[in-house]
Amino acid sequence: MYLHIGNNVMLSEKHIIGIFDLEITSQSKRTAEFLRRAEEESIVIDACADIPKAFLVCDHPYHDQIVYLSQLNSRTLQGRAEETAPLHV
Repeated sequence: MYLHIGNNVMLSEKHIIGIFDLEITSQSKRTAEFLRRAEEESIVIDACADIPKAFLVCDHPYHDQIVYLSQLNSRTLQGRAEETAPLHV
């Protein structure tokens, strides 16, 4: 399944490692360093038309990880991911 993260960007859910709230996690020195390095390595993709509220870390065949910025908050993204997840019976 695919997750729409905003600005017409769709991600395959099987590649999503994590969905993170940008406001909360950016207070951590480690997260700030992770995002700074990702920006330096040009592995950040901005899927925002506005101020980013969340970021997603995804695996990628050509890089260890890719970071996507989303204007949607992490709860909205998590809810969308749960809606599209297949039910296991």
